[in-house]
Amino acid sequence: MRMAEGVEWALHSCLNLAWTGPEKAVTATRLAAYYDLPAAYMNKQLQALARAGLVFSTPGPGGGFRLARRPEQITLMDVVAAIEGPEDAFRCAEIRKRTPDASPSSLRGPCLIDQSMRRAELAWRKELAAQTLADVKEQVERTAPDVPAHARRHLAA
Repeated sequence: MRMAEGVEWALHSCLNLAWTGPEKAVTATRLAAYYDLPAAYMNKQLQALARAGLVFSTPGPGGGFRLARRPEQITLMDVVAAIEGPEDAFRCAEIRKRTPDASPSSLRGPCLIDQSMRRAELAWRKELAAQTLADVKEQVERTAPDVPAHARRHLAA
């Protein structure tokens, strides 16, 4: 399964907002510049996160985006669903019914490929729902302690 690149940017942006803290808003332009992305593209991802209630924006000269919840309350699945939507990643089109030798007896019951794909997707969703932004933040800080400091310096400037 391939997720849109926007999921990656949204996750990194949420992580950067967690490091920046609740007292400082960060503009889409500043977040985009940190990753050398167009500001309009980053703003699109941030707007999707805002519609999902994961970030909120504040207007004005000191405005920008902040996390709407604590990092412990935002799962990776929350971010994926905000960007990708809630639809299933796999959709069975029942192509087995199109084969020339498809007999009614071979089509009885559900498609086993569909069932297998749905089980795998459910496991994937459960794994993402079990990991919070705080978990990832802690892992990054433990394995690469200079990353949060660099992000804070760049985004707070």
